[in-house]
Amino acid sequence: MTSPSTLENGFPSANTRLALYRDMLRVRLVEEEIIKRYGEQEMRCPTHICIGQEAAPAGVSTHLRREDEVYSAHRSHGHYLSKGASLKGMIAELYGRETGCALGMGGSQHLIDLDAGFMGSAPILASTISVGVGSAWTAKRRGHDKVIVIYFGDGATEEGAFHEAANFAGVNKLPVVFVCENNLYSVHTPLEIRQPNRKISELAGMHGVRGLIGDGNDVDAVWRLAEVAIQDARNGNGPSLIELATYRWKEHCGPNEDQNLGYRSDEEMAEWVEKCPLARYEKILVEENQLSEAIITKFHLEIAQEIDEAFDFAKSSAYPKPEMLSRFVYPEMRESS
Repeated sequence: MTSPSTLENGFPSANTRLALYRDMLRVRLVEEEIIKRYGEQEMRCPTHICIGQEAAPAGVSTHLRREDEVYSAHRSHGHYLSKGASLKGMIAELYGRETGCALGMGGSQHLIDLDAGFMGSAPILASTISVGVGSAWTAKRRGHDKVIVIYFGDGATEEGAFHEAANFAGVNKLPVVFVCENNLYSVHTPLEIRQPNRKISELAGMHGVRGLIGDGNDVDAVWRLAEVAIQDARNGNGPSLIELATYRWKEHCGPNEDQNLGYRSDEEMAEWVEKCPLARYEKILVEENQLSEAIITKFHLEIAQEIDEAFDFAKSSAYPKPEMLSRFVYPEMRESS
């Protein structure tokens, strides 16, 4: 079995690095506003906050084209936004309004924006992995050069669906990139009591998939890994699995802190907060004179305005009509000609 590669060399261009920073900042500010407003009880869906994990979608999505497809799981806000999907549609969906990206009937865990190539998220563990691989199979058979990216957490690699899909992708050299955001916990259960002492990325080789591993809180490192994996997939060289070490700051489901539950310590949290992907990158770019206080202020103001507009749009939108409840339960009947 081939050891996973870390790919230490190479950096994005200056413009790309600013875009990466802004993307992470935007996701962070959106999540913080959701947290701020969640207690108002108008967002009635469960929501999984991705603060602390912003580098993964930013670093991956910068290599993707509009027609490339992304599949996600329950903690999907960053994946959705970094792919260029509608912020207004996402916030309206959280508010359960008919202008939401899933028509107000899916909530935070069922985001979708086909125009942006965000094909959907779902809360059932590993459920979108095989769907994404099926889409990659279709793309290859039809001769498309699109790439399929599938995000999931460490817990999903314990499901049979992951291994079956990875095997199929490896055997058929499909244009798919598996991105495992390893945040060390499946809900409240730590990785070390769920899996043996080996890297998740080492599973890739057994399925004929290239294994890559890196610091999921270092957006430059993510960018490097994603560049290689996505180019390989697009050029017909087969699939890759990228394992990214990262950490969620908030509770598994909801906007609150949860160290009081005892499954992780204050010390562990503090250690990972020190590795904040946004603060780290801001410090680096400022020290390298690629980012100034004026640009930081400009980004904050632009994003704040966009967020305010999205929440105003959501709260002024109507709820779905009652007859929509059964619209997608059964196929629509067509009159015979």
